[in-house]
Amino acid sequence: MSTQAPERSYRIGDVAERVGVTTRTIRYYEELGLLGTASARAKGAHRLYSEADIARLEELIRLRDLLGLTLEELVGLAEAEEARAALRDQWAESATDTERARIVEAAIPLVERQLELVRARQDRLSDFAGELSEKLRSLRKRQAELKRRGA
Repeated sequence: MSTQAPERSYRIGDVAERVGVTTRTIRYYEELGLLGTASARAKGAHRLYSEADIARLEELIRLRDLLGLTLEELVGLAEAEEARAALRDQWAESATDTERARIVEAAIPLVERQLELVRARQDRLSDFAGELSEKLRSLRKRQAELKRRGA
């Protein structure tokens, strides 16, 4: 006889400390719909988070920081990912090629939207890298001139 232990839940302060954000950030992400805990919580009850909630928050923070996303862009990216997850579930339940073709067709614009966002960030990073390379080249040139003068 196997008994499953109930999933552990964490309070907002514990989650904030673990993930490295403020409790205000977590509440704001809930308001934006990035974390679903707010609507599931009874009024006046403590905010409790599961391991899945924490993993989602960590992924959102990683994407925000890695890609330099605005919150609006982060919401859009998360919505596209949720839609793709729903399509993956439909794929697993579908039996016909017609259904699967419809799922693939629905997934393509979602991935295109995500890829467009990532490529825009890549372009910004590339531009910044070019600026830094130019500054470095200029500094090395000045350094060489100063060495020639005996400084």
